[in-house]
Amino acid sequence: MSLIAGSYEKFIWGFKLKPLKHEPSSQNLTLTPLFSYQSHLAHITAAAASGPAAASGSADDTIHLYDLPSASSLGSLHQHTSSVTAVTFFTPPSLSFPRNLLSASADGSVCIFDTDPFVHLKTVLVHKKAVNDLSVHPSGKLALTVGRDECLAMLNLVRGRRSFYCRLGKEASLVKFDLGGERFFMVTEEKVGVHEAEDAKLVTEFECPKRVLSAAPGEVSFLLLSVA
Repeated sequence: MSLIAGSYEKFIWGFKLKPLKHEPSSQNLTLTPLFSYQSHLAHITAAAASGPAAASGSADDTIHLYDLPSASSLGSLHQHTSSVTAVTFFTPPSLSFPRNLLSASADGSVCIFDTDPFVHLKTVLVHKKAVNDLSVHPSGKLALTVGRDECLAMLNLVRGRRSFYCRLGKEASLVKFDLGGERFFMVTEEKVGVHEAEDAKLVTEFECPKRVLSAAPGEVSFLLLSVA
């Protein structure tokens, strides 16, 4: 497994997660550095990895691409005209390399890229204000976004257009599909709402002691959270 991390100092780091050499059967893991690049002109705002590919977005309006096995840079993408706020890959189960890269920005737009090679397919204006987060359904046919306009939107990735848009009443900072795509999670400050993917019906809601900073779906209906 590979991990990447970005910083306010414009650096991106790549790590390899491995078992300890003297304890190969142990659950204890160690991080081995792969690369370190000062890849952006402003602080890094988003990062994603899938298989051998990784990407980082920045307040300098650019996306940088990386090859993890060779620890090398693959170049950059310059389609955005404002800060990149989110990046994510879509990788079909049958492929080892991502098929698409999606990125969102502070002007409310989402860019869709083909990853073989990295070619810009379309830019869709989704929100009236900055996009906070985006998540691709496991089928690769649609994506959800939340923005500073206090709205939830759905993107039809087959047709490349917005197909749904509704006001939430409060600004959501995060949105994530579960691993099966049957439900999605939305975070609003300390609250986490669990919704049915088919009709967005609220299944349950729980509150954390402090503001939720990040979230990731896990196996067996687990949701991993980090709080302030």
